[in-house]
Amino acid sequence: MAEGDSILIAAISGRALAQSARRGGFQPLVADFFGDQDTVQAAKDHVRLPGPLARGIEEEGLFSALETLAARHHPTGIICGSGFEDRPQLLGRIAERWRLFGNGAAIVAKVKDPATLSAICGETAIAVPDFCSEKPRPAAGWLAKRRGGSGGAHIKPAEQATRAAVYYQRIVPGVAISVLFLADGASATVLGFSSQWHSPAAGKPYRYGGAAQPAALPAHTAALLVAAIGRLSAAAALVGLNSADFIVDGERFWLLEINPRPGATLDIFESEPTSLVSLHISACSGLLAPAPRYCGPARAAAIVYAEDDIASFPTLDWPDWSADHPQPASAIKAGEPLCTVFACAADVTHARAQTEERRRQVLAWVAHGDHDGSASSQRQ
Repeated sequence: MAEGDSILIAAISGRALAQSARRGGFQPLVADFFGDQDTVQAAKDHVRLPGPLARGIEEEGLFSALETLAARHHPTGIICGSGFEDRPQLLGRIAERWRLFGNGAAIVAKVKDPATLSAICGETAIAVPDFCSEKPRPAAGWLAKRRGGSGGAHIKPAEQATRAAVYYQRIVPGVAISVLFLADGASATVLGFSSQWHSPAAGKPYRYGGAAQPAALPAHTAALLVAAIGRLSAAAALVGLNSADFIVDGERFWLLEINPRPGATLDIFESEPTSLVSLHISACSGLLAPAPRYCGPARAAAIVYAEDDIASFPTLDWPDWSADHPQPASAIKAGEPLCTVFACAADVTHARAQTEERRRQVLAWVAHGDHDGSASSQRQ
């Protein structure tokens, strides 16, 4: 691909990918569920996906949106973000129609299947927690996870599991660490480590809350994780941007899952002049770039979820430390993502604390219907 080319982006939310593509000199054509103000601003063109968010990406609506965009602009390929982990057949159909920059259907199906991933890890000397398909007895100390799930909202204590399409994973001690990396099908470059946290809600104790980088890791542990990512990437033939979620306990670690696409930590690792989408496209084409050097303060990003139904979202004077801005008058259901907030600080503890403060600020603005700019002076 050359700079200036149009590229399709399909995801539950395409804003971060669109902004990174713009930074790389590409013209993003976005199909997503939200059509947020900053997504539309970054996109050369946008079509909103139909249907409720809870049902996920559906084939008919997706292809209608993509064909509409493609007919207008003749893209040279497509990047698929979140929303395809549990429906790799859609990736297969997409790859028949456009050049797919990312992991294909077979690879996604392979790494999202717990048995296959466990076998790969066994061959590459990477520990994974015990798992099983039937609810363990006793169930204490186990989690139930939906196959192909993402975002953490699908994870429950095993005792609470009621769905059939789940598997069970034993809880292991330690802290959650995510590794963002590029791969070219044979080798990998680690871009960085982030720590993550939950934003619990009723029935969703493990809902994704946010992430901060750099994660505090001993140098030896970091080196072990880098080596593990190299073995894993080669064994699974991963390409492009991926992330791997680990639980780390001292020098011990367990792989929880692979997210075989650009993920939620894109924002905190994207920086001028680097475009992670450009690096992703190059890696998918067999050109694996060296890891960019991230210097400066710690960075954090957190999701703000609506606490109540919002019949008509107010017009806000958004600060520059926020993103994913809903269109005015949008209807948002309780529990749905409302926006994303960012922070930079001397360390990840303070960066995370600042995102929490800003999360509360946004919820207060929305609750008070602050749309006249009166709080602008507080938002710098």
